Amino acid sequence: MDQDRNVRQIVNPPGSEFTYDTYHFAQANRVGDLIWVSGQVGVDADMAPAAGMAAQARLAFQSLGDVLEAAGAELRDVVELTTFHIDLHSEMEAFMAVKDEFFPDRFPAWTAVGTPQLALPGLLVEVRATAVAGSGRT
Repeated sequence: MDQDRNVRQIVNPPGSEFTYDTYHFAQANRVGDLIWVSGQVGVDADMAPAAGMAAQARLAFQSLGDVLEAAGAELRDVVELTTFHIDLHSEMEAFMAVKDEFFPDRFPAWTAVGTPQLALPGLLVEVRATAVAGSGRT
């Protein structure tokens, strides 16, 4: 049995060092082929939320893809999504349209949760995921 397989690897893509050092959390943790990705949000390089649900969701999914790539996986390896929404009902259609751009088939399990607030004022959605590296191969 490969002993290194069960060692936890902390994953922080280039550019996320500030978050790790300041807020003390990793963008992802990988153990074997399992990857747990912290919540990703739709902010620009200055940490300002993008305007509107579609723009924020797109940035969050792009960030999710970047973290997965740094962890040795890709979006098609996502087996579970959990999303947190400030306005779950009225923003769901816009969110789902963007989600379907990133997950057009072989949909992951998904739980959507309404919440009164997220980490930064102006955020509308946060996306976290669990992936199994290599599981999305067809």
